[in-house]
Amino acid sequence: MMERYGLLFDIDYCVGCNACTVACKQEHGYDEDTWGIKVTEHVLKNPGGKVQVDYLPYPTTLCDLCAGRIESGFDDKPSCVKHCMTQCIEYGPVSKLSRKTEEKPRLVLYSVK
Repeated sequence: MMERYGLLFDIDYCVGCNACTVACKQEHGYDEDTWGIKVTEHVLKNPGGKVQVDYLPYPTTLCDLCAGRIESGFDDKPSCVKHCMTQCIEYGPVSKLSRKTEEKPRLVLYSVK
């Protein structure tokens, strides 16, 4: 059985720069209305009036973790990971990434078959 791979997002460090989105679009030649990964902004008002702004990158159903790029040997990680300016996206085996979710809160794990 082949090991599953995925992406681990640390939303404490995502600044909403959209470098992952641009890298994905360029890698796959997607037009302006097609997304392999998209970053959403979430503005929350907390008790006491404090405002919290979170950015959450999420892969769409078009995300294949840049399988062609990795299988060809061009790179050992997906384009979104390579170009993330804050290095808040990690690529690897789901078994390894899932263990990290036990160590730190506000991590989001994404995987494909």
